[in-house]
Amino acid sequence: MSGRIDARLKELGITLPKAAAPLANYVPWVVTGSLVFVSGQGPVGPTGIEYQGKLGRDLEVAEGAKAARLTALNVIAQLREAVGGDLDRVKRCVKLLGFVNSTPDFIQQPDVINGASDVIVEIFGNAGRHARSAVSAPSLPVDIAVEIEAIFEIE
Repeated sequence: MSGRIDARLKELGITLPKAAAPLANYVPWVVTGSLVFVSGQGPVGPTGIEYQGKLGRDLEVAEGAKAARLTALNVIAQLREAVGGDLDRVKRCVKLLGFVNSTPDFIQQPDVINGASDVIVEIFGNAGRHARSAVSAPSLPVDIAVEIEAIFEIE
């Protein structure tokens, strides 16, 4: 499909990844009423996981923000599946929940998850502005740096 959001992605030079299959007993997204709930996604690129380790020990904030940006693109790839390929059906991003794999003394979780928030706003404009939580996690599956889940409103 080719619509307004697809044109925006092209303008930004963004190619969404292929939506990943779930790694366990869950579905990647659920549509109920006018909401899409996207299950937690990680920083997976074309060759696999791209950012592993803890913020505050293994990775710097800038690397964490890049991991969050990539993770948000994986969230949007799942969203695209949920709306049958038509991202123009998205009315707004309602909420992001970002988990940051970090050391106990790391306090820059919001700066890391800004990588995700920024790219969602770049793509969807004002409809991309959302409520958000950015929290620390003592560990994440397969040592990924970030995990993000999201809720979107659709038409």
